[in-house]
Amino acid sequence: MVAMPDEQNPIRMTEVEYLAFERASKIKHEFINGDVYAMAGASWEHNQIFTATIASLFAQLRGQPCTANPSDQRIKVMETNFMAYSDISVICGEAIFAGNEYDTIINASVIIEILSASTEGYDRGVKFQNYRNMLTLQEYILISQDKPRIEGYTRQDNGKWLLTDTIGLESIHQIAAINCQLALTDVYEKITFKTD
Repeated sequence: MVAMPDEQNPIRMTEVEYLAFERASKIKHEFINGDVYAMAGASWEHNQIFTATIASLFAQLRGQPCTANPSDQRIKVMETNFMAYSDISVICGEAIFAGNEYDTIINASVIIEILSASTEGYDRGVKFQNYRNMLTLQEYILISQDKPRIEGYTRQDNGKWLLTDTIGLESIHQIAAINCQLALTDVYEKITFKTD
């Protein structure tokens, strides 16, 4: 019997083993340098922010050559052999897939992660380190759950990443790569922030 990975105790697999395992699994796992980790469930706040954000992007991208994808879309960074699920990914033009199964994309233009206490370090660290190697990626966006804040990292012509920090419910975060914007009042419409 194969051991089941969890957040703290990964198991080792080859890429072929991981893909076979993942395609048969009822829960999602990420593949990092041969280690397979189970993904944590999402909070109510996370789901409300996700729904508001993808709805906004879907409406803005109607009739455009870009498509917003939910968190079930697996992404592979070919340059580092890293496979993960982002909360939202946007593909511009035709989707390019790794392999023949049409379930793992390799050409995201924008990746959005909704931060939580358990994933923030990973999203800012290992995930972003790997995603930066994806040559098609133009913007990486982090949305806070506990305060009205969106951080956007935009790839510059010299390969460096420029941070735009958008704070406050009255603010609007611009996503230049796909000619869209996220009004924080919309993103956080269903969220009540805790006060200290």
